[in-house]
Amino acid sequence: MSRTARARLLGLVALIAGILFFWLERRILPGDSRPAVGQKNIDLVESVVRIIRSNYVEEPDAAKTMRGAFQGMVNSMDAMSSFLDKAEVAKLADPARSRYKDLGLILFKRASSFPLVVGLIEGSPAQKAGVQLGDVVSALDDRSTALMGLPEIRLYSKDPQAKPVKVRIIHENATKEIMVTRGPIYPRTFTFTEQNGTAGILAVHHFYPPLVDDVRLELLPKLAGRKGALVLDLRGSFEGENGEAGKFLNLFLKTTLAGVFEKKGGAKDILACPEPAPLEALTLVLWIDQTTMGPAEIVAACLRESRKAKAIGVQTPGLAAHQDVYSLAGGDALLLTTGVFNTASGEKVWAKGIAPDIKLEFDKQDRKIFLNKTLELLAR
Repeated sequence: MSRTARARLLGLVALIAGILFFWLERRILPGDSRPAVGQKNIDLVESVVRIIRSNYVEEPDAAKTMRGAFQGMVNSMDAMSSFLDKAEVAKLADPARSRYKDLGLILFKRASSFPLVVGLIEGSPAQKAGVQLGDVVSALDDRSTALMGLPEIRLYSKDPQAKPVKVRIIHENATKEIMVTRGPIYPRTFTFTEQNGTAGILAVHHFYPPLVDDVRLELLPKLAGRKGALVLDLRGSFEGENGEAGKFLNLFLKTTLAGVFEKKGGAKDILACPEPAPLEALTLVLWIDQTTMGPAEIVAACLRESRKAKAIGVQTPGLAAHQDVYSLAGGDALLLTTGVFNTASGEKVWAKGIAPDIKLEFDKQDRKIFLNKTLELLAR
C-alpha cells in the first residue's frame, strides 16, 4: 500500500473511531448502563490501525468502508436503529408502504447479528418459497443483514413492484439461496371471526392507518351490545406506527396517561387516549407471541395494565420504542431510537417484552391451543 493510501485509510479509521467514541460516551438510550469508552478500547483501535497500515494489500473503497462503518456503529446501538439509504428513506416516508409488495418474513435480531425467522405471514411469498421458522437470513440480494437494523431489513423487503429478492438463509448449518418474489401480504388491516363462548376474535395484522378507521366502520356495529370477552389476536402484528397504536388503544380505554416514551435526560412523551372509548365495557383476552412487536407490544402492555386483560402465549421480544429520522447529506438518514416505552405504572417494555399470564410452549402455539386456553380461562 502506498504512503498516500495508508494516510487516507488511517484518517478514515480515525474518523470512524472518533465518531464511535463520541456516540458511545453520550449513551443515546435512556437508562443505558454500558460503560463509557476506556483506554482498553482506545488501545484496541490503535492496534487495528497499526495492523491495517502494515498489512492491508490495497487501498480500500473509502465511501463503501465509511458506509459500512456507519452502519455497524448505528446498528450496534440497538436492533431498531438503522442507517438508511436514499431509497429506504423514501419508502419510510411513503404513507402507502403498508400496501407495498413484501416477502412476508417476520424477523428478530439483536444488534450486529443476523436476523432469525421467528414467524411467516400465512400464504406469503417467503412461506411459499420454503423459508422455515428458525432459519437465519444472512443476506438479501448479496447484502449482508448483519449490519442492517430491523427497520432497514423491513424496508428493503418492501417494494411497490413484485420484484424478486435473492434470500440467503442458513438452515440446519447449511447455507442456501432462494429467489422470493415480493407479493401482497396485507389484503386487510384486520380479520374478525365469530367464535362461540366469546364476543369474537379480532386479529390485527399491522398498526398502519387506516386500521382504526376500518375497525370503527366495519367492526364497531358488529360488536354493539355483545356479551363475553373479545379476543385480541396480536400474533404476527410486527410493524406499524405508534400513533395508530395509540388510536387503537383509545377504542378500549380512555385515559390521560396510558404510558410514556422515556427519552434521554429523563424527558418523557406521554401516550394519552383522550377520546371516548366505545369498547371499554368489553372484557379482553390477548394472544401474544414472539411475532408481537413494537406498536403491538404497546397495545398489549397498556391493555394488560389499564384493562386487566389476560395475555396468553409466549414472551414478546421487547421492541416497543420511538424512532426519529435525522437527514444526512445526499438523501441518506439515520433512524435512531430516541424513546423507550414504559406503561403508566413505570413497567418497562423495551428490551424486556411482555410475559404472558398463561404461558405456552414454543412448539405448542397453534390457534386451537390458544383458543382452548382462552375458553378455559373464561370458564373460571
